[in-house]
Amino acid sequence: MTDLSRAVWRKATRNGAQIGGVRGGRRKPPRITAIRDSKRPGDGALIVPKSAFATFLAEAKEGRYDI
Repeated sequence: MTDLSRAVWRKATRNGAQIGGVRGGRRKPPRITAIRDSKRPGDGALIVPKSAFATFLAEAKEGRYDI
């Protein structure tokens, strides 16, 4: 289980979701992206590798997904 107690959350620009990076004791950039519902933060978060989330965002901006 990933400890998100030290996560730094920020609001996404297009919706109410909160996206956070977990910062540990190391000085390396976070390796994961955690996404949660800002209205229900106690319900947990979706955790994905940072590189996978970056790929998803790039593909979404290109219009690859028909939502």
